[in-house]
This record gives sequence, structure tokens and C-alpha cells, in this order.
Amino acid sequence: MRKIIEKWCSTSLILKIFVGLVLGAILGLLVPNVRAIGILGGVFVGALKAIAPVLVFLLVCSALSKAHSNVGRRFSSVIILYLSSTLIAAIVSVCASFLFPVTISFAKSATANPPQGIWEVLRNLIFNMVTNPVSSISNANYMGVLFWAVVTGLCLKKTASETTLKVIAELSECASLIVRCVIQFAPFGILGLVYESVAESGLNIFTEYGWLLVVLVGSMLVVALVVNPVIVAVALRRNPYPLVFKCLKESGITAFFTRSSAANIPINMQLCERLGLERDFYSVSIPLGATINMDGAAVTITVMTLAVCNTMGISVDFPTAILLSVLATLGACGASGVAGGSLLLIPLACSLFGINNDVAMQAVGVGFIIGVVQDSVETALNSSGDVLFTATAEYYERRKTGKAMNYLGKSE
Repeated sequence: MRKIIEKWCSTSLILKIFVGLVLGAILGLLVPNVRAIGILGGVFVGALKAIAPVLVFLLVCSALSKAHSNVGRRFSSVIILYLSSTLIAAIVSVCASFLFPVTISFAKSATANPPQGIWEVLRNLIFNMVTNPVSSISNANYMGVLFWAVVTGLCLKKTASETTLKVIAELSECASLIVRCVIQFAPFGILGLVYESVAESGLNIFTEYGWLLVVLVGSMLVVALVVNPVIVAVALRRNPYPLVFKCLKESGITAFFTRSSAANIPINMQLCERLGLERDFYSVSIPLGATINMDGAAVTITVMTLAVCNTMGISVDFPTAILLSVLATLGACGASGVAGGSLLLIPLACSLFGINNDVAMQAVGVGFIIGVVQDSVETALNSSGDVLFTATAEYYERRKTGKAMNYLGKSE
């Protein structure tokens, strides 16, 4: 048994995930009624979501309690990278919507409670930050987890003894070990997730809403394969694609199927470790990215809102469209980390053009129908970007100080 486990763990995770993906698709087409197979996906995602808030809290506490002063410069760099890419993603989606205008055949109204205005979004964001820390961890409220972890970590830095800091560090190592064990079951989880998606939706989704999906996914691919690499190339002054493809392969694939940036946090942290990044930095920047790095949300909110405007015959000029996407994407921070989180910001964006909530919620209903593809690609873009820009920020600071960059975790 030990030899089997060692062989399993030593086999490439990407290869195992690919096999699970193919098997899930085949089983979904051949035997779509065996719902027990789909349980594998729910168990895998559930386990990641359960351990991720605890892992984030412990890692952030441990990192900040013993952080060096030079970590601060990297935080400012990564925040600039996160916000810059989101803004450019919004502009790309506006251009795509103007070049390839889309209309929507409305589905039934979705049942949800979208925010009524930007101030409600900001208020909820602030309230989420100061929610009871135990409640934040149990409910996976990452704004609250981050806030209290930062406060606790900074206080520990001032007051804790070496023994206490060692205990915190060992607890974070324990949580990391649990995550590594869970990730070894990723191929079975992916098999279940793919099976469930194919069994429920089949291929019909590509015909009914095909053109809308083309604009959405096309815009996201432009951001992932053109915009983000250009940002990395400008910052690092070297070929960005080895790093871009590594992030897409090792983070984007799992994020595509889990459809949750929060669930992908542990996987991103493992990737950062393999890239040779400093743990004090990535243990904070990765959960921060899962909250504020919203390239995919910028694309989804903008394209869907402009599609509703086209359907309703509302004329929107280019500057107004840019303003719409920026405001809505900033508000998306309050709905991050969960599947379909960006869709509930569509009514808020539509309200800027006087579109009533009933119509906007029909667009949300369409969003949930195409979410099998749209939300998967959006999450893959967002989550892989968290690692990409975390690595870029650290490599950028190393280049400025003349240190070896250890690009892709390899010594130079």
C-alpha cells in the first residue's frame, strides 16, 4: 500500500488531472444518470473550501508576525498589478462589446438578492471585514479572515514570544500538510466535476448562447494571453510566456473546474512555493488576490451589461462603458471567491443605465445558464492571475535590488 501511495504522489498531478478530466467527460456523455459520480467533485471542492479559510488565517498570521520590512514594497507592487490588469481587462471587454455587439434571449428570472447600489456594496464590504473572526472562518468570509489575520499577525509581531511564534508557524505547516493531502485527490474531484457539468448541460449551451460565450471567453483569453503577458514583460523585461503558461497550467486548470478562487487558494500557495517565492509574501498576496484581482469579473460584468443595453436598444458611448466596468468591478470585491459571484453585480451595473431590476435579473439568469463555461473561464483567469502577479511583484523587486530572480523556481 505504501508503494502504491508513493507512486501515486510521485506521478505528475497535471497528468492525473488530465486523465480525470477525460474520464469525467466520457462518463458524462455515456452514463449521465449515475449521480453518485458527481459526489466526488462536491467532496473535493468542499474539502478545499473547508480548510482554505483556516489555512489563510494561519499563514497570514504567521507571515506578518515575522515579516521583514522589505515585504511592504512587494505588497504595493502586487496591488498595482492587480488593479492595472483589472482596469485593462475592463477596457478590452468594452472594445470587444463594441466590435462584436451581442444581444440576449432572456431566460427566466434568477432568484437572488443583488446589491441595490455601489454604496450598499461598499457598506457590505466594510461590514464583512469586521465580522466576528470565528464566524468569518466558518463561513469563508475572506474579507473578514484577511482583516483579522492581519490584525492578529501585527499584534503577535509586537507581543508574542518566540515559543508562541513557533506554535503559530507549526500550526500553519500542519494546515499546509492537510491541503497537500487534499490536493492529491484532485483527479477524482475533477472527474466528478466534469461528469456533473457534462451530464447536466451537455453541449446544448454552445448553440443557444454561443455568440455571447464567444465574446466573453474571447475577451478573457485576450487578457490571459496578451494583456497579462505584456504587463509581466514590462515589469520584468523578459519573455513572460513561460511563467504565464505555468500559472495557467498549474493554477488555471484546477480553478476552471472548482469555479472558486477561494477553493483554489491552497493550490496557488503550493505553486508559489514551487516558484521559489517568499512565503511571508505569497501567504498574504494570494488570498488578497482572490479578493481583489477581478479581471474575469470585469469582463463578465461589462459584456453582460452592454449586451442587455443592446437588447433594450440603449445607446452607450465608450467613456461611459469604461466607467461602468470600473465601478462595477471595484464593487465585485464584495462578491469574490464564490462561483457566480460576479453575476450578482450585473443588476448594479445595469442600474447605471436606468435598466430595472426585473430585466437585469433575467440577464443574471442567462449568466447562470452559461456559467458552466463563463464562470469556469473567469475563475481560471482570476486565480492564475493571482499567482502570476504575485510572482511578478517578487521578481520585480529582486531585479531592482540586483538579486537572482529564480525564474520559475530555477536558480540562475
